[in-house]
Amino acid sequence: MERPDFFTLKNGDKVKLPFTNSEYDRRVNNLRKVMDKNNMDMVILTSMHNIAYYTGFIYCSFGRPYGCVVTKNKISTISANIDASQPWRRSHCDNVIYTDWKRDNFLRAIVSIIGRDDPPKNIGLENDHVTLEMREKIGSIFTFSIFRDISKDLMKLRMIKSKEEIEIIKNGAKIADLGGEEIVKNIREGNTEIEVAIAGRDRMEREIVKTYPGAEYMDTWVWFQSGINTDGAHNPKTNRKLIKGDILSLNTFPMISGYYTALERTLFLDHVDDDSLKAWEANVKVHKRGLELIKPGVKCSDICHELNELFAELGYLQYRTFGYGHSFGVLSHFYGREAGLELREDINTVLEENMVISMEPMIMIPEGKPGAGGYREHDILVIGKDGAENITKFPFGPEHNIIKN
Repeated sequence: MERPDFFTLKNGDKVKLPFTNSEYDRRVNNLRKVMDKNNMDMVILTSMHNIAYYTGFIYCSFGRPYGCVVTKNKISTISANIDASQPWRRSHCDNVIYTDWKRDNFLRAIVSIIGRDDPPKNIGLENDHVTLEMREKIGSIFTFSIFRDISKDLMKLRMIKSKEEIEIIKNGAKIADLGGEEIVKNIREGNTEIEVAIAGRDRMEREIVKTYPGAEYMDTWVWFQSGINTDGAHNPKTNRKLIKGDILSLNTFPMISGYYTALERTLFLDHVDDDSLKAWEANVKVHKRGLELIKPGVKCSDICHELNELFAELGYLQYRTFGYGHSFGVLSHFYGREAGLELREDINTVLEENMVISMEPMIMIPEGKPGAGGYREHDILVIGKDGAENITKFPFGPEHNIIKN
Protein backbone atom coordinates (compact mmCIF):
# COMPACT_ATOMS: atom_id res chain seq x y z
CA MET A 1 0.00 0.00 0.00
CA GLU A 2 1.39 3.40 -0.99
CA ARG A 3 0.53 6.07 1.51
CA PRO A 4 0.13 9.67 0.28
CA ASP A 5 2.41 12.61 1.07
CA PHE A 6 -0.61 14.90 1.29
CA PHE A 7 -4.33 14.82 0.58
CA THR A 8 -7.62 16.64 1.14
CA LEU A 9 -10.44 15.41 3.36
CA LYS A 10 -13.79 17.08 3.89
CA ASN A 11 -15.09 15.16 6.88
CA GLY A 12 -18.32 16.74 8.15
CA ASP A 13 -19.49 20.25 7.31
CA LYS A 14 -17.92 23.67 7.58
CA VAL A 15 -18.80 25.17 10.98
CA LYS A 16 -19.79 28.68 11.97
CA LEU A 17 -16.58 30.66 12.45
CA PRO A 18 -16.07 33.63 14.80
CA PHE A 19 -16.61 36.10 11.95
CA THR A 20 -18.74 36.36 8.82
CA ASN A 21 -17.57 35.31 5.38
CA SER A 22 -17.46 38.95 4.31
CA GLU A 23 -15.11 39.76 7.22
CA TYR A 24 -12.65 37.04 6.21
CA ASP A 25 -12.93 38.13 2.57
CA ARG A 26 -12.14 41.71 3.61
CA ARG A 27 -9.01 40.60 5.43
CA VAL A 28 -7.75 38.46 2.55
CA ASN A 29 -8.47 41.24 0.04
CA ASN A 30 -6.43 43.68 2.15
CA LEU A 31 -3.59 41.16 2.28
CA ARG A 32 -3.67 40.81 -1.49
CA LYS A 33 -3.47 44.59 -1.85
CA VAL A 34 -0.26 44.48 0.19
CA MET A 35 0.98 41.66 -2.02
CA ASP A 36 0.27 43.69 -5.16
CA LYS A 37 1.97 46.76 -3.72
CA ASN A 38 5.09 44.72 -2.94
CA ASN A 39 4.98 42.65 -6.15
CA MET A 40 4.54 39.39 -4.23
CA ASP A 41 3.21 36.32 -6.02
CA MET A 42 2.66 34.31 -2.86
CA VAL A 43 2.67 34.61 0.92
CA ILE A 44 3.37 31.68 3.24
CA LEU A 45 1.91 32.33 6.69
CA THR A 46 3.31 30.24 9.54
CA SER A 47 2.21 31.94 12.78
CA MET A 48 -0.83 30.97 14.82
CA HIS A 49 -2.09 34.55 14.97
CA ASN A 50 -1.95 35.32 11.25
CA ILE A 51 -3.34 31.96 10.18
CA ALA A 52 -6.19 32.47 12.66
CA TYR A 53 -6.72 36.05 11.49
CA TYR A 54 -7.06 35.17 7.80
CA THR A 55 -8.75 31.76 8.01
CA GLY A 56 -10.32 31.25 11.47
CA PHE A 57 -8.20 28.14 12.11
CA ILE A 58 -6.08 28.06 15.29
CA TYR A 59 -3.56 25.26 15.07
CA CYS A 60 -2.07 23.05 17.79
CA SER A 61 1.54 22.54 16.71
CA PHE A 62 3.16 20.04 19.09
CA GLY A 63 6.35 20.47 17.08
CA ARG A 64 4.77 20.09 13.64
CA PRO A 65 4.75 22.93 11.09
CA TYR A 66 1.46 24.51 10.02
CA GLY A 67 0.87 27.10 7.35
CA CYS A 68 -1.40 29.02 5.05
CA VAL A 69 -0.57 29.73 1.41
CA VAL A 70 -2.04 32.86 -0.14
CA THR A 71 -1.70 33.65 -3.84
CA LYS A 72 -3.56 36.11 -6.06
CA ASN A 73 -6.41 33.64 -6.53
CA LYS A 74 -5.93 30.87 -3.94
CA ILE A 75 -5.82 30.51 -0.18
CA SER A 76 -5.39 27.24 1.71
CA THR A 77 -4.38 26.16 5.16
CA ILE A 78 -1.85 23.34 5.52
CA SER A 79 -2.27 21.05 8.52
CA ALA A 80 -0.94 17.79 9.93
CA ASN A 81 -2.77 14.50 9.50
CA ILE A 82 -3.10 14.15 13.28
CA ASP A 83 -5.88 16.79 13.17
CA ALA A 84 -7.88 15.07 10.40
CA SER A 85 -10.59 17.42 9.05
CA GLN A 86 -10.88 19.79 11.99
CA PRO A 87 -8.64 22.37 10.21
CA TRP A 88 -10.83 22.17 7.09
CA ARG A 89 -14.02 22.59 9.12
CA ARG A 90 -12.50 25.60 10.91
CA SER A 91 -10.87 27.25 7.87
CA HIS A 92 -12.56 29.92 5.78
CA CYS A 93 -10.81 28.46 2.74
CA ASP A 94 -9.43 25.22 1.36
CA ASN A 95 -7.21 22.89 3.35
CA VAL A 96 -4.44 20.42 2.51
CA ILE A 97 -3.35 17.71 4.97
CA TYR A 98 0.22 16.49 4.97
CA THR A 99 1.27 13.12 6.41
CA ASP A 100 4.11 11.99 8.64
CA TRP A 101 5.23 9.15 6.34
CA LYS A 102 8.07 11.17 4.78
CA ARG A 103 10.15 14.01 6.12
CA ASP A 104 9.18 17.46 4.80
CA ASN A 105 5.77 16.52 3.43
CA PHE A 106 4.73 19.96 4.67
CA LEU A 107 6.85 21.43 1.86
CA ARG A 108 5.36 19.07 -0.71
CA ALA A 109 1.91 20.23 0.38
CA ILE A 110 2.90 23.84 -0.34
CA VAL A 111 3.97 22.87 -3.86
CA SER A 112 0.71 20.97 -4.38
CA ILE A 113 -1.28 24.16 -3.82
CA ILE A 114 0.58 26.36 -6.28
CA GLY A 115 1.71 23.75 -8.82
CA ARG A 116 5.07 23.44 -10.55
CA ASP A 117 4.39 25.16 -13.88
CA ASP A 118 4.72 28.78 -12.78
CA PRO A 119 6.91 29.06 -9.65
CA PRO A 120 6.50 32.28 -7.65
CA LYS A 121 9.16 34.94 -8.25
CA ASN A 122 8.55 36.88 -5.02
CA ILE A 123 7.43 35.21 -1.79
CA GLY A 124 6.42 36.86 1.48
CA LEU A 125 7.35 35.25 4.80
CA GLU A 126 6.84 36.13 8.44
CA ASN A 127 10.45 36.76 9.38
CA ASP A 128 9.45 37.35 12.99
CA HIS A 129 8.09 33.80 13.20
CA VAL A 130 9.56 31.41 10.63
CA THR A 131 12.51 29.44 12.02
CA LEU A 132 15.93 29.44 10.39
CA GLU A 133 15.48 25.75 9.59
CA MET A 134 12.10 26.26 7.93
CA ARG A 135 13.37 29.32 6.04
CA GLU A 136 16.21 27.21 4.63
CA LYS A 137 13.85 24.40 3.65
CA ILE A 138 11.41 26.73 1.90
CA GLY A 139 14.35 28.29 0.07
CA SER A 140 15.44 24.84 -1.08
CA ILE A 141 12.18 24.24 -2.96
CA PHE A 142 11.87 27.77 -4.36
CA THR A 143 15.49 28.18 -5.43
CA PHE A 144 14.81 30.96 -7.95
CA SER A 145 12.46 32.98 -5.76
CA ILE A 146 13.16 36.18 -3.88
CA PHE A 147 11.94 36.26 -0.26
CA ARG A 148 10.66 39.34 1.53
CA ASP A 149 9.45 39.96 5.06
CA ILE A 150 5.73 40.67 5.29
CA SER A 151 5.32 40.48 9.07
CA LYS A 152 5.26 44.23 9.70
CA ASP A 153 2.68 44.81 6.96
CA LEU A 154 0.49 42.09 8.46
CA MET A 155 0.83 43.67 11.90
CA LYS A 156 -0.31 47.05 10.58
CA LEU A 157 -3.38 45.48 8.99
CA ARG A 158 -4.31 43.79 12.28
CA MET A 159 -3.90 46.99 14.30
CA ILE A 160 -7.09 48.54 12.87
CA LYS A 161 -10.09 46.52 14.07
CA SER A 162 -13.33 45.91 12.22
CA LYS A 163 -16.78 46.24 13.78
CA GLU A 164 -16.95 42.47 14.17
CA GLU A 165 -13.60 42.37 15.93
CA ILE A 166 -14.57 45.19 18.29
CA GLU A 167 -17.75 43.32 19.18
CA ILE A 168 -15.84 40.17 20.18
CA ILE A 169 -13.33 42.27 22.15
CA LYS A 170 -16.13 44.06 24.01
CA ASN A 171 -17.75 40.74 24.87
CA GLY A 172 -14.39 39.50 26.08
CA ALA A 173 -14.02 42.54 28.34
CA LYS A 174 -17.45 41.85 29.88
CA ILE A 175 -16.48 38.24 30.53
CA ALA A 176 -13.17 39.32 32.08
CA ASP A 177 -15.15 41.50 34.50
CA LEU A 178 -17.32 38.52 35.45
CA GLY A 179 -14.19 36.49 36.13
CA GLY A 180 -12.97 39.30 38.36
CA GLU A 181 -16.24 39.29 40.31
CA GLU A 182 -15.93 35.54 40.89
CA ILE A 183 -12.36 35.91 42.09
CA VAL A 184 -13.37 38.53 44.66
CA LYS A 185 -16.04 36.15 45.99
CA ASN A 186 -13.32 33.58 46.65
CA ILE A 187 -10.72 35.85 48.26
CA ARG A 188 -10.46 34.97 51.94
CA GLU A 189 -7.77 34.13 54.44
CA GLY A 190 -6.50 30.57 54.03
CA ASN A 191 -7.65 30.11 50.44
CA THR A 192 -4.87 29.53 47.90
CA GLU A 193 -3.88 31.37 44.75
CA ILE A 194 -4.65 28.30 42.62
CA GLU A 195 -8.13 27.77 44.07
CA VAL A 196 -9.07 31.42 43.61
CA ALA A 197 -7.79 31.28 40.02
CA ILE A 198 -9.78 28.13 39.22
CA ALA A 199 -13.01 29.81 40.34
CA GLY A 200 -12.41 32.82 38.09
CA ARG A 201 -11.42 30.73 35.11
CA ASP A 202 -14.41 28.41 35.37
CA ARG A 203 -16.82 31.34 35.56
CA MET A 204 -15.35 32.86 32.39
CA GLU A 205 -15.32 29.62 30.42
CA ARG A 206 -18.97 28.97 31.21
CA GLU A 207 -19.84 32.52 30.15
CA ILE A 208 -17.92 32.11 26.87
CA VAL A 209 -19.93 28.93 26.16
CA LYS A 210 -23.18 30.83 26.75
CA THR A 211 -22.11 33.78 24.57
CA TYR A 212 -20.49 31.74 21.77
CA PRO A 213 -22.17 28.30 21.79
CA GLY A 214 -20.62 27.22 18.47
CA ALA A 215 -17.01 28.08 19.29
CA GLU A 216 -14.01 25.98 20.26
CA TYR A 217 -12.96 26.54 23.87
CA MET A 218 -9.32 26.79 24.83
CA ASP A 219 -6.68 28.88 26.56
CA THR A 220 -8.81 31.00 28.93
CA TRP A 221 -6.74 31.48 32.07
CA VAL A 222 -6.25 33.41 35.31
CA TRP A 223 -3.15 34.62 37.10
CA PHE A 224 -3.99 35.34 40.71
CA GLN A 225 -0.92 36.39 42.70
CA SER A 226 -0.34 37.30 46.34
CA GLY A 227 2.47 38.72 48.42
CA ILE A 228 5.88 38.56 46.78
CA ASN A 229 4.35 36.72 43.81
CA THR A 230 2.83 40.03 42.69
CA ASP A 231 6.28 41.33 41.68
CA GLY A 232 5.99 40.05 38.08
CA ALA A 233 3.04 40.77 35.84
CA HIS A 234 3.18 37.30 34.29
CA ASN A 235 3.99 35.18 37.34
CA PRO A 236 2.04 31.89 37.40
CA LYS A 237 -0.27 31.21 40.31
CA THR A 238 1.02 29.08 43.18
CA ASN A 239 -0.42 27.13 46.10
CA ARG A 240 0.38 29.95 48.56
CA LYS A 241 -2.32 30.58 51.17
CA LEU A 242 -3.64 34.11 51.55
CA ILE A 243 -3.14 35.99 54.81
CA LYS A 244 -4.64 39.24 56.04
CA GLY A 245 -2.77 42.31 54.85
CA ASP A 246 -1.63 40.60 51.63
CA ILE A 247 -1.23 42.60 48.45
CA LEU A 248 -3.09 40.74 45.68
CA SER A 249 -3.04 40.91 41.90
CA LEU A 250 -6.15 39.83 39.98
CA ASN A 251 -5.62 38.98 36.31
CA THR A 252 -8.41 37.43 34.17
CA PHE A 253 -7.83 36.47 30.56
CA PRO A 254 -10.79 35.11 28.57
CA MET A 255 -9.88 33.74 25.13
CA ILE A 256 -12.59 33.75 22.47
CA SER A 257 -11.50 32.14 19.19
CA GLY A 258 -7.98 33.50 19.53
CA TYR A 259 -9.10 36.94 20.74
CA TYR A 260 -7.64 37.72 24.15
CA THR A 261 -8.91 40.34 26.58
CA ALA A 262 -7.69 41.18 30.06
CA LEU A 263 -8.68 42.63 33.40
CA GLU A 264 -5.95 43.36 35.97
CA ARG A 265 -6.43 44.88 39.41
CA THR A 266 -4.51 45.48 42.63
CA LEU A 267 -6.33 44.40 45.78
CA PHE A 268 -5.54 43.95 49.47
CA LEU A 269 -6.95 41.35 51.83
CA ASP A 270 -8.70 42.87 54.87
CA HIS A 271 -6.47 45.95 55.27
CA VAL A 272 -3.65 47.97 53.71
CA ASP A 273 -0.76 49.66 55.52
CA ASP A 274 0.06 53.34 54.96
CA ASP A 275 3.13 52.82 52.74
CA SER A 276 1.30 50.36 50.52
CA LEU A 277 -1.69 52.68 50.30
CA LYS A 278 0.55 55.54 49.18
CA ALA A 279 2.12 53.43 46.42
CA TRP A 280 -1.26 52.07 45.33
CA GLU A 281 -2.79 55.55 45.15
CA ALA A 282 0.18 56.78 43.10
CA ASN A 283 -0.29 54.00 40.55
CA VAL A 284 -4.04 54.68 40.43
CA LYS A 285 -3.37 58.37 39.80
CA VAL A 286 -1.12 57.50 36.85
CA HIS A 287 -3.73 55.04 35.59
CA LYS A 288 -6.47 57.67 35.64
CA ARG A 289 -4.28 60.16 33.80
CA GLY A 290 -3.37 57.54 31.25
CA LEU A 291 -7.03 56.84 30.55
CA GLU A 292 -7.52 60.56 29.86
CA LEU A 293 -4.60 60.69 27.44
CA ILE A 294 -5.74 57.87 25.16
CA LYS A 295 -7.53 59.45 22.19
CA PRO A 296 -7.14 59.64 18.39
CA GLY A 297 -4.24 61.69 17.08
CA VAL A 298 -2.02 61.14 20.12
CA LYS A 299 1.41 59.55 19.71
CA CYS A 300 2.16 56.48 21.84
CA SER A 301 5.54 57.79 22.98
CA ASP A 302 4.04 61.12 24.06
CA ILE A 303 1.66 59.31 26.42
CA CYS A 304 4.64 57.52 27.94
CA HIS A 305 6.64 60.68 28.46
CA GLU A 306 3.80 62.44 30.27
CA LEU A 307 3.08 59.47 32.52
CA ASN A 308 6.79 59.11 33.28
CA GLU A 309 6.82 62.73 34.44
CA LEU A 310 3.84 62.09 36.70
CA PHE A 311 5.45 58.97 38.19
CA ALA A 312 8.62 61.00 38.79
CA GLU A 313 6.64 63.73 40.60
CA LEU A 314 5.03 61.08 42.79
CA GLY A 315 8.41 59.51 43.55
CA TYR A 316 7.82 56.10 41.97
CA LEU A 317 9.31 56.24 38.46
CA GLN A 318 12.26 54.05 39.51
CA TYR A 319 9.80 51.25 40.32
CA ARG A 320 8.11 51.14 36.90
CA THR A 321 8.63 47.76 35.17
CA PHE A 322 7.22 47.76 31.59
CA GLY A 323 5.24 49.71 28.97
CA TYR A 324 1.95 51.42 29.74
CA GLY A 325 -0.24 49.38 27.37
CA HIS A 326 -0.58 47.38 24.19
CA SER A 327 -2.92 46.50 21.35
CA PHE A 328 -5.61 43.83 21.56
CA GLY A 329 -6.87 41.37 18.96
CA VAL A 330 -5.54 37.97 17.87
CA LEU A 331 -3.17 37.72 20.77
CA SER A 332 -2.12 35.36 23.53
CA HIS A 333 0.74 34.44 25.82
CA PHE A 334 1.36 31.65 23.27
CA TYR A 335 1.40 33.76 20.13
CA GLY A 336 0.95 37.14 18.52
CA ARG A 337 1.86 40.70 19.36
CA GLU A 338 1.21 43.98 17.59
CA ALA A 339 4.47 45.55 18.70
CA GLY A 340 3.85 48.68 16.64
CA LEU A 341 0.95 49.64 18.89
CA GLU A 342 2.39 49.71 22.39
CA LEU A 343 2.61 52.56 24.86
CA ARG A 344 6.38 52.69 25.09
CA GLU A 345 9.00 55.39 24.76
CA ASP A 346 10.31 53.97 21.46
CA ILE A 347 6.92 53.63 19.70
CA ASN A 348 5.81 56.66 17.68
CA THR A 349 2.58 55.22 16.27
CA VAL A 350 -0.30 57.72 16.27
CA LEU A 351 -3.56 56.41 17.72
CA GLU A 352 -6.37 56.03 15.15
CA GLU A 353 -10.05 55.23 15.14
CA ASN A 354 -10.78 51.50 15.66
CA MET A 355 -7.50 50.74 17.36
CA VAL A 356 -7.90 48.91 20.67
CA ILE A 357 -5.32 49.48 23.40
CA SER A 358 -4.86 49.00 27.13
CA MET A 359 -3.77 51.36 29.85
CA GLU A 360 -1.85 49.35 32.46
CA PRO A 361 0.73 51.16 34.59
CA MET A 362 2.69 48.97 37.01
CA ILE A 363 5.22 49.63 39.71
CA MET A 364 7.11 46.99 41.68
CA ILE A 365 8.64 47.79 45.08
CA PRO A 366 11.18 45.13 46.15
CA GLU A 367 10.85 43.05 49.30
CA GLY A 368 12.21 44.81 52.37
CA LYS A 369 11.17 48.29 51.26
CA PRO A 370 8.04 50.06 52.58
CA GLY A 371 5.01 49.15 50.48
CA ALA A 372 6.70 46.10 48.91
CA GLY A 373 4.79 44.40 46.12
CA GLY A 374 3.55 44.81 42.55
CA TYR A 375 0.79 47.32 41.82
CA ARG A 376 -1.07 47.17 38.51
CA GLU A 377 -4.36 48.36 37.04
CA HIS A 378 -5.51 47.49 33.52
CA ASP A 379 -8.38 48.78 31.36
CA ILE A 380 -9.09 48.30 27.64
CA LEU A 381 -10.07 51.23 25.43
CA VAL A 382 -11.54 51.36 21.91
CA ILE A 383 -10.43 54.43 19.98
CA GLY A 384 -13.30 56.35 18.36
CA LYS A 385 -13.48 59.39 16.10
CA ASP A 386 -13.25 61.94 18.89
CA GLY A 387 -12.23 60.03 22.00
CA ALA A 388 -11.98 56.55 23.46
CA GLU A 389 -14.46 54.15 25.08
CA ASN A 390 -13.32 52.32 28.19
CA ILE A 391 -14.87 48.85 27.89
CA THR A 392 -13.55 47.63 31.27
CA LYS A 393 -16.12 48.21 34.01
CA PHE A 394 -14.59 46.47 37.03
CA PRO A 395 -13.80 49.13 39.67
CA PHE A 396 -10.25 49.96 40.71
CA GLY A 397 -8.55 51.63 43.66
CA PRO A 398 -8.54 51.43 47.48
CA GLU A 399 -12.16 52.51 47.86
CA HIS A 400 -13.28 49.35 46.02
CA ASN A 401 -10.63 46.67 46.34
CA ILE A 402 -9.76 46.19 50.00
CA ILE A 403 -11.48 42.81 50.31
CA LYS A 404 -12.95 41.86 53.69
CA ASN A 405 -14.57 38.50 52.82
